[in-house]
Amino acid sequence: MKSFNRVLLSLLGVCGGLCRSALHLGPVLLALVPANVYAETGSSKPNIVVFLADDMGWGDSATYGHPLIRTPNLDKLASQGVKFTQCYSACGVCSPSRSAILTGRTPYRNGVYRHLSGLHEAHLRRSEITYPKLLRAIGYQTCHVGKWHLNSKPQFNTTEYPQPGDHGYDYWMATHNNAEPSHKNPNNFVRNGKPVGELEGYSAPLVATEAARWLSEVRDESKPFALSVWCHEPHSPIATDSRFSDLYDGHENSKYMGNITQLDHAFGLVMQALDEEGVGDNTLVIFSSDNGPVAKFGGTTGGLRGGKRSDHEGGIRVPGIARWPGHIQPGSVSDIPVVGTDIFATVLDITGIPLPTDRTIDGVSMVPAFAGKPVERKVPLFWRTHVSPPGDRVALRIGDWKLVGDETLTKFQLYEIQKDWKEERDLAAVMPERTEEMKNTLFEVWKGIECEGPAEWWKNERQKPVRGGKVNY
Repeated sequence: MKSFNRVLLSLLGVCGGLCRSALHLGPVLLALVPANVYAETGSSKPNIVVFLADDMGWGDSATYGHPLIRTPNLDKLASQGVKFTQCYSACGVCSPSRSAILTGRTPYRNGVYRHLSGLHEAHLRRSEITYPKLLRAIGYQTCHVGKWHLNSKPQFNTTEYPQPGDHGYDYWMATHNNAEPSHKNPNNFVRNGKPVGELEGYSAPLVATEAARWLSEVRDESKPFALSVWCHEPHSPIATDSRFSDLYDGHENSKYMGNITQLDHAFGLVMQALDEEGVGDNTLVIFSSDNGPVAKFGGTTGGLRGGKRSDHEGGIRVPGIARWPGHIQPGSVSDIPVVGTDIFATVLDITGIPLPTDRTIDGVSMVPAFAGKPVERKVPLFWRTHVSPPGDRVALRIGDWKLVGDETLTKFQLYEIQKDWKEERDLAAVMPERTEEMKNTLFEVWKGIECEGPAEWWKNERQKPVRGGKVNY
């Protein structure tokens, strides 16, 4: 019967106030959605899939120019959609960048300003509005599989702190942070609040298989869906199936390169599941990474300066590919700067939901950028990474110009990033007026973030400054 229904659906052409309490969120969300949205046929709305790699560098794929790493499924995605050459994560580390994807708000503004691996009070608060919450309010089915990392370890899978289900997901199977003990046979997944126990296999394919199972067996096929697939690869501790590492037999980096191909294989499983369910043509698929790579584990930035934790390009410029049949020109390339924070506004744009007006939304819709057209930003691209080297704690980009500031906000570098994408020529001394203008804008943006975000969380930070620095946030 399910197969018959899929065929029938295909033939018919219908595939597919910041500190508010949780008790008040329902009415708030409903108020944000115009009445005419409910009148539309649910299945006519586009499905959303956001597939996220963990610590994958801008240069870690054939799709972005790596001469050896095989990524046939990403290559295929790029041939069917648009490849962004200037796609950014919202931060140089993972928890903050993930929070920005869900909320459309820069990490310090939404409160997840740091990675949440140990004991810490910071978390993605219930008062934040996520795109799964808004989609669920208009009838979407929602699912999250893979890494979560939006609350500290003692807060994960407790009733005292918000979990994936509290942020809009009907169904979830997640780990707090990394797959443990490694990508091989992970034992720390939780499904809808219940520990799963040890799984046999490797993390990314296991996560993709769960996503495919949800698509085929769990979801209500009469409703549109939003699916988040947040893999652990290639974050350490790395474990790679021999069928992928053997592709690079004899190479000193075979384990890491095979891990990327393992991730690519998992992505292919999700794409295959969309096709088998007959929903691929009505689905926006976005592939990206949460931040840049770690060189000592084998990652590469493709020549960009810095790496994970840095606010130079190597820490924040990441792969970014989008496919949406009938809406994105296959095989196109866009050099318009976009950021993970934009996913929130993009999803709301294509589903007809207005942006919240009771808070600052930093992201903008990427729809113009899908066609290589500029996007208009009220808030410039801004980064602050709490564990960066002291010399590149913050960054701001406006047009082709990028300002990089130290932890004390007293020393600045200026780059014409479109031309100097390796950040080799600091123009601050030779262009003092532009530098001063960029500085003033950065101060203004940061002041607004300090006023709106939970500043007490970072101003009371107990962690010592890193790498000989003076400021710990």
